[in-house]
Amino acid sequence: MTVAPERRSGAGPRLIRELNERLILTEVRRRAPVSRPELGRATGLSKPTVAQALANLERDGLIRQAGHRSGVAGPAAVLLEPNPSAGHVLALDVGRQFIRGAITDLTGRRVAVHKHKVAARTGIQRADEVIRLGTTLAASADIDLGDITQTVIGSPGVLESHRDAITLSPGLPGWERPEVLERLRAAFTDSLVIENDVDAAALAEQAHGHGRDVDSFAFLSIGTGIGMGLVLGGRLHRGAHGAAGEIAFLPISDASGTDDRDARKRGAMEAAASAAGIVRSARRRGLQGRLSARGVFAAAAAGDDTAAAVVSEEAQLVAGAIASIVAVVDPELVVLGGGIGQAVGFSAAVERALRAMSRIVPDVRVSLLGDDSVVDGCLAEGIDIAWDRLLQQSAG
Repeated sequence: MTVAPERRSGAGPRLIRELNERLILTEVRRRAPVSRPELGRATGLSKPTVAQALANLERDGLIRQAGHRSGVAGPAAVLLEPNPSAGHVLALDVGRQFIRGAITDLTGRRVAVHKHKVAARTGIQRADEVIRLGTTLAASADIDLGDITQTVIGSPGVLESHRDAITLSPGLPGWERPEVLERLRAAFTDSLVIENDVDAAALAEQAHGHGRDVDSFAFLSIGTGIGMGLVLGGRLHRGAHGAAGEIAFLPISDASGTDDRDARKRGAMEAAASAAGIVRSARRRGLQGRLSARGVFAAAAAGDDTAAAVVSEEAQLVAGAIASIVAVVDPELVVLGGGIGQAVGFSAAVERALRAMSRIVPDVRVSLLGDDSVVDGCLAEGIDIAWDRLLQQSAG
């Protein structure tokens, strides 16, 4: 069948063509290498409609032939695949300590990867470091920065559209100044998209991790900061103001790692349950020396009762946040990421605490993705946006 004609849907020929080509390209990306008959069966479109859509997509350089299928009765079927050279995507992850980045073609094959330790002390300096990394990656891939189809930057905080600035990112000094985005947009042009870093990690989990098998899940990142990415019905949920998942600001006030000044700056939950809160809790309980969250967890695993009490309280805090999420959106799965979230044995402690406080307990798993999860998520989002832009250009 074909898309409903204009007299029934109100859609003109141009829109019908674009919808058909979008549907065909989606199936080519999903099933490649794939034949015309297979595309017809997958989409329900007629043979002439499939043939016309494929001819247009091939003419515009969005798909290409990928050989023939042999070993079957009748003529060998021509196989089709996305054209990887149709464009490139640049992904950049702006962290407190490192800036990471990668460039891929439109099939996701990486053509350049790099990271470096942050030296910047101001937001403008950090923006300049991001731009230099993007330029370095483009040069490594033998691509002009202006020829990148889509750029996605994963950043702490939320993009406040009415003043075009990033907010809720106190861990990056000066990053919320409007001049930061002005500088980034000047370098990366209109192709730039700013994505919350934990939301990007959730997209990576959806594309490559435990989230592949469910429609709804929450990704909790717990480390030097705390955040959540929420996927509902297969789509990332950002909320009316882009702030869905900013659980750093949950009103947690009675934990031993809480610090009022830090809570005002970073949010009560983050102040109490991030790495800094764990260290404060350990000191207040009597642990001494050069402490780190990693060291506290190691001491707990080695049998130190005081450190174990700190870890237990951390599990209670995280379980409380999950219980709040469950009561509102009831996700099928919760994935724990970040240095603390992925610590050995922590997920089991969180699940035990959660069972003690909630009658509804989702599956709790540890993310298998590594330090590049934000880059991975930005690439996944950027590839989808890039194909959409190219289709619109083709239809225009």
